[in-house]
Amino acid sequence: MDIDLVLRRDWQARAPRGSYTQLDSTKGVKVHYTGGRVEPAIVSDHAGCVSLVRSIQAYHMDGNGWMDIGYSFVACPHRKVFEGRGLHHLPAANGPGLNAGHYAVLGLVGNAGLVQPPDAMLDAVLDAVQYVRDRGGAGKEIKGHRDGYSTDCPGDPLYAWIKRGAPRPGGGTTPPPPKGAPPFPGRLLKYPPVMEGEDVRTWQRQMHKRGYDLTVDGAYGARSRDVCREFQREQGVEDDGIVGPLTWKLAWEAPTADG
Repeated sequence: MDIDLVLRRDWQARAPRGSYTQLDSTKGVKVHYTGGRVEPAIVSDHAGCVSLVRSIQAYHMDGNGWMDIGYSFVACPHRKVFEGRGLHHLPAANGPGLNAGHYAVLGLVGNAGLVQPPDAMLDAVLDAVQYVRDRGGAGKEIKGHRDGYSTDCPGDPLYAWIKRGAPRPGGGTTPPPPKGAPPFPGRLLKYPPVMEGEDVRTWQRQMHKRGYDLTVDGAYGARSRDVCREFQREQGVEDDGIVGPLTWKLAWEAPTADG
């Protein structure tokens, strides 16, 4: 199979403190998220992914006192898979007594900032899964960290995808090109206080077209703010409830649920 593997030397991993415990085979894979804030900018900056993986290793070794990064592999939004502890090595991230059962694969999303895994990241998770099946003695299971351990990990979006059977994104079809957004009106739409104007009406009309229950009244109040936050969470950007240039652009250009 094809996998875009970033070897430990390529991301300048620190050497482990000691020898790994041998892992001959597992039931499958458990999927994780960072549990913290992940900057959405990494989606367009792979160097940010490298820095984040290095910081996670440092936290695990210096903060947790572990011998190395706790994950077997790490999937990033550029469909690249970072080698963590790697094949046939016991991970540390699944929880006490649970590490021998599954490899641990981290998707670089968190509980703030980038929370919605891009399709390329889901592909990378599945690339890692197939890799450990083909070469690491892994079984067919794909589970979330929360399965069998009390945690929010891997976050609701990733876990919902796992519960759907962890399908390949897109189903092999090419989505139609997005329609362009109208020019940003030049002011931030936010509440409180209630902001009024035709720019508010234009944004509300577009969100209504996207299926949100929102009255097109030209007044940006509490309901508009709540819809904005829901939409921002779905898009994996900061959910501040403010329609700035990025949220405005996404309102027209982000794919809808029906494609």
